[in-house]
Amino acid sequence: VQLVESGGGLVQTGGSLRLSCDASGFPFDDYAIAWFRQVPGREREGITCINNKDHSTFYEDSVKGRFTVSSHSAKNTVYLQMNDLGSPDTAVYSCAAVVPDVPYYYCTGYGSLMSSGYDYWGPGTQVTVSS
Repeated sequence: VQLVESGGGLVQTGGSLRLSCDASGFPFDDYAIAWFRQVPGREREGITCINNKDHSTFYEDSVKGRFTVSSHSAKNTVYLQMNDLGSPDTAVYSCAAVVPDVPYYYCTGYGSLMSSGYDYWGPGTQVTVSS
């Protein structure tokens, strides 16, 4: 199982970035995939989840309306479109994957954004928002 993030970089306040999470080595459509971010010295924060089984999604409040998660099954890739970025969004962004115990309705609440709920992780990509 391998997850690799890409698309991070430096962007100005108010700008946009699209992150990609390329997955391999597992049946993509059976997995839920979440995005997390972490700033040095702070706990990892779950921001969004997508369940490839039923395409349900869930967002943490601080990114709702600005970030959009999507999944491209044929490419085994999950995307995170991030708009209206601000300095609080500066972090290392990682994707993580799990096969939910219950296949459907996994990404429907804050429980889906707990890092302990995921088995596989990518190395992360840095996003820096400059003012």
